Amino acid sequence: MKKKGIDINKKPEFSRPVEKHFYELDQTYGNGNLIVYAIFLFLSFFAIMGLIWMIPFPQLDFLVKMNAHTFLNWGSFFIAIVIYCYLKLAPTLSYAVLFTIGIMSYFIVQLEYVERDGGPTVILVCSILAIIGLIGLFFMSTKWKKGTASFLNLLTIGPIWLWSKVFDKLKWKY
Repeated sequence: MKKKGIDINKKPEFSRPVEKHFYELDQTYGNGNLIVYAIFLFLSFFAIMGLIWMIPFPQLDFLVKMNAHTFLNWGSFFIAIVIYCYLKLAPTLSYAVLFTIGIMSYFIVQLEYVERDGGPTVILVCSILAIIGLIGLFFMSTKWKKGTASFLNLLTIGPIWLWSKVFDKLKWKY
């Protein structure tokens, strides 16, 4: 006998698109160790950003005249696109990611100084970190995967999803 008004297979309704993404990631990867996800996701994101940062940017005359050519690189565009996309999903979480990216940018610049002083190249360091981060994230995600969210979702939405967990613990709204 079917009970009135109760639908067992009813999908939850979401008021914002970010809630749907977070629900899918929670269903798929929520049972795993979030700290390990955070470490591997941080390594992957940092390394990818570092590799993009090191792509040579054209020296445009008007930037050289304004002495602004050192501040603009492909990493700047990557950061702008990432923050814009996150801003459309969850503004408060995008600020947390922007803060994280600021810290990562500092360390990428420090790696450039190490390379300038005769150390390993930034590309080598970031490539090794990317391999470690992506392989670790892939193995962790296949170990705990139980839902429909893809590995690409974890890579792209994962940073704000993990920040949402921090915000939930602190009882902050996002």
